[in-house]
Amino acid sequence: MKFGCIFVAQTIYERLMNFGILEVLTLIGSVGMFLYGMKLMSEGLQKAAGNKLRNILALMTNNKFLGALTGIFITALVQSSSATTTMIVSFVNAGLISLQQSMAVIFGANVGTTFTAWIISLFGFKVDISAFAIPLFAFGVPLLFMKKSPYTNWGEFLIGFALLFLGLDFLNGAVPDLKSNPAIMDALRRYSDLGFWSVLIFAGVGLVLTMVVQASSATFAIALIMCSKGWITFDLAAALVLGGNIGTCITPIIASVSGNVMAKRAAAGHLLFNLLGSVWALAIYRPYMKLISWITTGCVGDPNEIYKFANNADPAVVASLMDGTIDKSLPENQALVASFAAMQYYVSFGLSMFHTVFNLINIFVMIWFTKLFVKVVTLLVPSKKEELSDIDGRPHLEFISGGLMSTSELSILQAHKEILVMSDRTSRMHDMVGQMYSEKNSDEFASLFERVQKYENISDNMEVEIATYLSKVADGRLSDDSKHSIQMKLREISEIESIGDSYYNMARILQRRNENRIEFTADMNLNFAEMFDLVQKAYNQMADSLLNNSHASSADLIRTMKTESSINAMRNKLKERNIIDLNEGKYEYATGSAYMDLIIECEKIGDYIVNVVEALVDLKPGKGTTE
Repeated sequence: MKFGCIFVAQTIYERLMNFGILEVLTLIGSVGMFLYGMKLMSEGLQKAAGNKLRNILALMTNNKFLGALTGIFITALVQSSSATTTMIVSFVNAGLISLQQSMAVIFGANVGTTFTAWIISLFGFKVDISAFAIPLFAFGVPLLFMKKSPYTNWGEFLIGFALLFLGLDFLNGAVPDLKSNPAIMDALRRYSDLGFWSVLIFAGVGLVLTMVVQASSATFAIALIMCSKGWITFDLAAALVLGGNIGTCITPIIASVSGNVMAKRAAAGHLLFNLLGSVWALAIYRPYMKLISWITTGCVGDPNEIYKFANNADPAVVASLMDGTIDKSLPENQALVASFAAMQYYVSFGLSMFHTVFNLINIFVMIWFTKLFVKVVTLLVPSKKEELSDIDGRPHLEFISGGLMSTSELSILQAHKEILVMSDRTSRMHDMVGQMYSEKNSDEFASLFERVQKYENISDNMEVEIATYLSKVADGRLSDDSKHSIQMKLREISEIESIGDSYYNMARILQRRNENRIEFTADMNLNFAEMFDLVQKAYNQMADSLLNNSHASSADLIRTMKTESSINAMRNKLKERNIIDLNEGKYEYATGSAYMDLIIECEKIGDYIVNVVEALVDLKPGKGTTE
């Protein structure tokens, strides 16, 4: 089998070298146009969907049937199971959904991807592609120059749709006529007559081809063209599609490489689903193909007819039918052209039916074993010790992986998850500073100061890393709302980092207090405790707003601003009291200075907290902040 594949590849390579460099480039360009059209159509839809797409995925529950339907719908929408599964991998990596939830969605994505096959099947040979593909540019191109992004997104979708089918049309004409080359046809016949080994060989070719182009739809199109020209049997074309179903797993696997262990498990679950499905399909391949042929024949016609026709009819007639040079003015030829077109449609319908029934059987059987899948992938991809340890003291990001995910729109959710972690770590600094204020043991105080210093460094690192990530996301394909959301999130991390700086400044003030043996009065201690509690209250309100994220409202801002106003009022009151106490000689200037420095830092934290909530509720910077 290995040497067979090598021989076929070598023979085709030699033929391509004789085919002419222009023809080879035309063939490669046709595949490129097909893939670019699919990419443009998919991205246009993802941008047009924007927040709606995120909301649909966010609404997933532990109901595996709802998750499967979500996977079907999203994949049918974006026209790529690889895009959907890569989104799901990024969601799992960000901790937005559980591994068990992801399994059901991945199962559904495999059914949804058949929607593309049906589009190609129904429009690929049934109508003249160029008759409607070119006019689509007349609608799509003007939309690209519209100022509002929804129109430009739909324009991209229309242009991508047209390019996809133009690429298929060009691919149909650019593929070299293998029947005119005896060496290649002999190789195909030689490896088409090996029984079940032939099925495995063509499945392997489909797997490798899909891994290279990272699109099972391209493999489907190539299988469709080869079978519709009568070069290979319907059974072997289906084997190519089956191999492509496994090869499509490569994209989410690549996406999970830089992700955490949960992302790797989600990608492994996708691979396991397709592998198990392919095993049962290969185990009963002949009976299964008879079932597909029976269904297709009952619906439209026999998909095996075209191979028999192409190998038994006059080669000159077959060649003229394939290249469209047959004289259509003759009545008998008109009937022949119609019959040949019908046989091509039988093939495309049959391959789509093969793909759909295969994935439907898979999901109907395997969805009942979702929990078992989770257990298996957990065993296959075990956690490393460092991934199980507590996040305390770890400066690196927890959810954002090394590279961007499949869509920039969805990457924003990962960044928000990281901002929540940053906020949580900064809140720990509040508790540490509170402990430092009353700590009498010098060793314990030094340990607490070291931890605050470490957390301040973590805060600085996280700000830079999240900002860098968001800047990369901003370079992607984004809706106007998402671009503005990135700006607000950049403001959020800047303000949270400033909060960390203020807590560190307070720790340094307390360190200076201890070094200079400064003693605060009982009233000072009570006042600071009251002020510190107000800061804690404001921080908790900010944390609640961050958790609500898109649901944060002006009511949240008003609530936080009231707390911040109380902080300001207390700052002003204590400032006046400090001047009076100093004049009355109740304590030295150094004591009053250290005390007021702490109070001022508390007031600054209140301002930063209001700024974070402002960004969350999407107000302009500066509104609502009181000094």
